[in-house]
Parts: sequence; C-alpha cells; structure tokens
Amino acid sequence: MPLPPANALEMPTDWVICQIGAREHYAVARGFAEAGNLHCLITDAWVPPGHWTERISQSLRERYHPALSEAQVRSWTASLIRFELSARMRKVTGWPLIISRNAWFQQRAVQALAALAKAGLGSGDSRPAVFAYSYAALEPFRYARQRGWKTILGQIDPAIVEERIVADVCKRSPQLAANWQPAPASYWQAWHDECGLANQIVVNSQWSKEALIQAGVEAFKIHIIPLAYEPHPEADACVRTYPQRFSPTRPLRVLFLGQLTPRKGMDAILTALSRLLDEPIEWWFVGPLSTSIPADLKRHPKTKWFGHVPRSHAARFYRDADVFLFPTHSDGFGLTQLEAASWHLPMIASRFCGAVVEHDRSGIVLPEVTPQAIAEALLRCVENPQLLAALASAAIPWSEFSVGMIAEHFENLAIEPPLPQSTPA
Repeated sequence: MPLPPANALEMPTDWVICQIGAREHYAVARGFAEAGNLHCLITDAWVPPGHWTERISQSLRERYHPALSEAQVRSWTASLIRFELSARMRKVTGWPLIISRNAWFQQRAVQALAALAKAGLGSGDSRPAVFAYSYAALEPFRYARQRGWKTILGQIDPAIVEERIVADVCKRSPQLAANWQPAPASYWQAWHDECGLANQIVVNSQWSKEALIQAGVEAFKIHIIPLAYEPHPEADACVRTYPQRFSPTRPLRVLFLGQLTPRKGMDAILTALSRLLDEPIEWWFVGPLSTSIPADLKRHPKTKWFGHVPRSHAARFYRDADVFLFPTHSDGFGLTQLEAASWHLPMIASRFCGAVVEHDRSGIVLPEVTPQAIAEALLRCVENPQLLAALASAAIPWSEFSVGMIAEHFENLAIEPPLPQSTPA
C-alpha cells in the first residue's frame, strides 16, 4: 500500500459543525456523531421535545433531531426569536436581513468556539476541524485559523455563477422577477474571503464544482460529497400504479415542490403549462411563492397552489403525484430529488444540479431548461403511462446518500492536497 503524501494529516477526531437552520436535517453533524467524532454542533436554534419555544411555530419544532439528543449543542433559540421579531418590527427584509442574520450567528459561533477552546478543545496534539456552511463561515474560520485548526467550507450553492444565471433569467422574464435582487458586492467579497480561509471546500455536485472554478476558486480545494438523506419510513412501501391512458378524469399529476422562483425554472414551467392546457395534466405547486403568477394560470382549474407546507407534510404530495418536475436553472444539489426518489416517483430534472436522475432509467434529464424541453418530456409521459411505471421501478443506490457515509467521505479531506506550484520566473 503506498504511503500517504508527506503533508498528510490524521483524520481530526474533534469536529465542530456550525450551521444556521436545520439544513440537510443536520446530516453532517449526525454523520460525525454516528462515527464518534462530533465534538459540538453550533446552531442558531435547538428545540428538544417539550421546549417552550416549540409552541411558537412549526418551523421551530423542526429545529431538532433525536439522533443528536446526546450530542453537545450550543444554540441561542430565544435570542434568535428576539432577533427575528426585531427585524420584523423594523421591516428589515431581503439582503439586509440575510446579511444581518449571518453576522448575528457568526458572532455567537465565535463566542461558542472560544468557550470550547477554553474548555480544552484543541489543547492536546489533535487538530480540531471546524465545518461551516457558506455565507456564515467567515468569522468562525478566522478564529479557527488563528488557533491552527482545520477549516472546511460547506458550499451550499454554485455561488456568484448561479446569481448571474438567475439575473439572466429575470432579464428575459421581468414579469416573474418579483422582488429579486442580486447580492451586494460586500456579500461576495466575504464569500471569497471564506474560500480563501478554507483548507477544503465541500460541494454537493459536479455542477457546483464547475461553477466555483469558473468563479476563481482553486480547483485543488474542492471536493464533491453528495447530500445525505434518510427516506421517510413509509416511502419504500409505496406502490405506484398508472392508468392505461391519462384522461380528464384521471390526469397526469405533475408535482413541483420547492421555492416557486425564477431560479427553480418557473419561467419555463409557466410557458410549458400554457402550451399544455388542452392535455390531461393537473399541475400541483407546493412551496412559497416568490414570483408573479399570471392570474389566468393561478385560477385555472388544472392548477393547484398549496403554498408553503411543513417538511413533515410533504410526504403526501410525493405519494400521490405521478411525476416530479425539477427544471432548476441552478442548484447546489436539489434535496427534493432524493425525497421524490425515495417515494419511487419518476422525475423530470435539470442537469444543472446533483446527478440523481439517470436518463430514461429513473427519470428524464432535460437537455436544457426551456418550455419546449419540459413540454416534450411531459407529453412523453402523457402518451406513455407505462414509461412512468418503468421509471418508478428503477432502484436508486441509496448507499451513496446515507448519513453513515458522511464521516467516510470526509476522511478523504484529512489529506490536504499539495499547494499548486508557482511557475519560475
């Protein structure tokens, strides 16, 4: 067996995970907890069963996971509530709110890191690792690097390249842009600084890696680790049946679940919808509406608009739909793809996201995100219900996406790649 390179590092035995919200259902923290390497989860809110704040909102009730019940967690739930109420009273929204919230969290995360260091973290020969998600990692990374700790950035999206794509979509379809605004220059400068301080950067798809390289991030730092997901306990038992033919009384039920925004392909979806109104198709839209919908489509009997639903209520839509539509212009991965796949729901998906769909085996991969491509894919499904039955029967390699694989994936980050060699003058 070949020896590791001279600059190899041992796998850190102490990992600190910093994250706002319940992103990925706390999968990274859970993965390290399962491997016995989680030192602490630092998060904005943590609401165990019976906590007084769980009565305030459904979203707060989801800020907990039983797999981390024995883990050390640092959080500021009451402070977060005060922050959000203050922002609402002052009518702070959009980018000012996002940037302010990120700064609020980073300040407290650094305080938590300092307390952990005072309690002994990093005092021995071990080199702790701090994992933090993009846009709220700068100050924790500055603190960690000052102490010689390792820093890993979890890049949640294709960054500024994605913003440019969305800007182009909004320029082409200004009627759908609603209140979309690009991030201020300071936001992207802080992100570039995060990337500079990160020893390694984790992305969830090849698409994100290509976008970061395009944005000037050093390729040698970037590692692809897919999202982790645990299927709903009832999902595997779901049995799909399709009619011999779709009709007005039994239409093709198309599900879109997620944020209804230009980035997610709503421009192309609405145009395709308009072209297919004479077809036996029923459109289900589940998620917060962040774009303007033409009144005739909003009221059309073939469209159903459910708005935001809690994560725990999404299962019935996956169970009852016939096909899942995911024509995103850009996504770091697209966790809803795994959610749909767990319910054996065939997908029509973009290629600008995580590679979950295998074309004509587990779904249809759009060659481009256009109304024509979406309409053609849906017409294939309408005209051939048995195609959907075949796609629904395809097995997904769930071992690639298991929480138990997270620590194993991250072991590869323990070996830092050599710095690029400078070219002699």
